[in-house]
Amino acid sequence: MRHVINLSERVHLFPPKPEVLSERQKADHIANIKELLIEKEAVMVVHYYTDPEIQSLAEQTGGFVGDSLEMAKFGHKHSAKTLLIAGVRFMGESAKILTPEKNVIMPTLDAECSLDLGCPVDRFSAFCDAHPEHIVVVYANTSAAVKARADWVVTSSIALEIVTHLDELGKKIIWAPDRHLGAYIANKTQADMLLWQGECIVHDEFSSNALKDMKNVYPDAAILVHPESPASVVQLADFVGSTSQLIKAAKELPHPQMIVATDKGIFFKMQQVVPDKELIEAPTAGVGATCRSCAHCPWMAMNCLKSIELALKKGGDQHAIYVDDIVRLKSLIPLNRMLNFATDLQLHVKSNI
Repeated sequence: MRHVINLSERVHLFPPKPEVLSERQKADHIANIKELLIEKEAVMVVHYYTDPEIQSLAEQTGGFVGDSLEMAKFGHKHSAKTLLIAGVRFMGESAKILTPEKNVIMPTLDAECSLDLGCPVDRFSAFCDAHPEHIVVVYANTSAAVKARADWVVTSSIALEIVTHLDELGKKIIWAPDRHLGAYIANKTQADMLLWQGECIVHDEFSSNALKDMKNVYPDAAILVHPESPASVVQLADFVGSTSQLIKAAKELPHPQMIVATDKGIFFKMQQVVPDKELIEAPTAGVGATCRSCAHCPWMAMNCLKSIELALKKGGDQHAIYVDDIVRLKSLIPLNRMLNFATDLQLHVKSNI
């Protein structure tokens, strides 16, 4: 049975939108960034939800574009002295936890995540302490301090497998912070889970009623949904999965059109994989002035060319990620559990092919 923790909702103030650059300004920033990457022995590690020009630049310069699990693996293995993490702050923290010897910088340290903000470590720790019989599983979209309180860290690409494993061991689970992803996993596994009531401000806005209307307009389209979306949206999906899994599904499904319910930043890599297919943004609960995120994370949008150049040029406290040594060592334990589980899972799959 699934149990839900009732917590008051938080309204998060969105950051201002980045300055709009001319094509000449963009070209100048790109040229400078390419030089600085070489000078600083740095590599760009970029999330799918950043703007297309950022993803393109990472590819051009030998960097990486992927989901949060893939980003962590790439940064850990790469030989660069400096990791430029373009994403949101928990991604930079995860990179620093795994590779403390490297200089980890971000275009801005103000790039937050509503899931992280909605799970403050003091409240979360108090709840965990009140339920000591539960294994604590936290989504990667959390602070280093929350990870340090956890037994396991998961990403959306491996969460289902890890919870299934724990359920088979007879473990009761505290899940945080995304309530939609937690409910999806609880329904799939029937695990005994206590769900923290956080949500992603992008995925929470997708509307099932509007999606049904869109499907009527595009009857031959497949619906691809990230499991951070509400259950009513997930139920309409032809495929549910993480960002990397959605890109793979777009290639494997035969449909000529894809209605995609996740951050529209994913379209850059997805279109590379399926150049002949039409990609359509899933509708949010509002349009224009009435939608808050409008299918793009406002904090991801803070990763712009200008801020990337500044981070590489100046570094320092405005851009460098620091994680307390005690917190880092504690959070490394559940992170390594996930990475080791992912490695074992890949070996198991290969042995059965």
